Amino acid sequence: MGGARAAGWVAAGLLLGAGAGFCLYRLARGRRRGGHGLRSSRSADLTNGSYDDILNSQQLQKLLYLLESTEDPIITERALVTLGNSAAFSTNQAIIRELGGIPIVGNKINSPNQSIKEKALNALNNLSVNVENQMKIKVYIGQVCEDVLSGPLDSAVQLAGLRLLTNMTVTNEHQHMLNSFLADLFHVLLTGSGTTKVQVLKLLVNLSENPAMTEGLLSVQVDSSFLSLFDGHVPQEILLRVLTLFQNINNCLRVGGHAAVQPPFPEGSLFSLLYGEECVQKMRALVCHDDMDVREKVATIIPNF
Repeated sequence: MGGARAAGWVAAGLLLGAGAGFCLYRLARGRRRGGHGLRSSRSADLTNGSYDDILNSQQLQKLLYLLESTEDPIITERALVTLGNSAAFSTNQAIIRELGGIPIVGNKINSPNQSIKEKALNALNNLSVNVENQMKIKVYIGQVCEDVLSGPLDSAVQLAGLRLLTNMTVTNEHQHMLNSFLADLFHVLLTGSGTTKVQVLKLLVNLSENPAMTEGLLSVQVDSSFLSLFDGHVPQEILLRVLTLFQNINNCLRVGGHAAVQPPFPEGSLFSLLYGEECVQKMRALVCHDDMDVREKVATIIPNF
């Protein structure tokens, strides 16, 4: 270990105490050795943390100071991982907010270092489970959308950003902030890998449950290849979610009293795809799908044609 880096770890140890300082040191060593010291975020929920990673308020304050003051990318990344793991626990989500930690973490999504950006997004994702934290995290939604849509397809940063956006749209409070990004989200849905498709669909399903988002969703211009997601051979985790998206839109139209009379939607819009003849045929074919969950969802959709 070089002199400057060793000095950094000494600083971390002095600030955090032996246990937490060693935690950062151990995580970095694990990565350099090709080990599994880092815990990756899973699904759209929390990064897994263990009770060994729980820090008290004083340690969290020192860790935030370290994160704000260091320019060492390795220490920055490890500090973000430790904060993210600590934020997997509800008590620490509130403590980090009260210590002013959300802007400190949020500033790191500006880093040109893609690994640091990813770890910052993961930490914000865990912090966003707390509703009060969302009020502070919402200022980053626009930038996160831009990073998700302009960054490399299927990248770790893109997936981390999608997970954060999914958590931020579990309630209706901030969904309107994604209105201008809907067309691009559908583009990522159609061009991304299976993992990316699932994550985008989780986000779109959240939006589709909100009647205030229905007209915006139906107006979006979407490539006709979207209808291929309704093919019977599509993986179940994708097919069920795209059917849920359709089901939610139908429900919102009924709630709004617009099931019979629709505003004019342009050709090539999501509305024209979902309620066109090709989609009708695909729904009829899915009536005989092997999976019972698929058949049940289709049964709720077909009467709307």
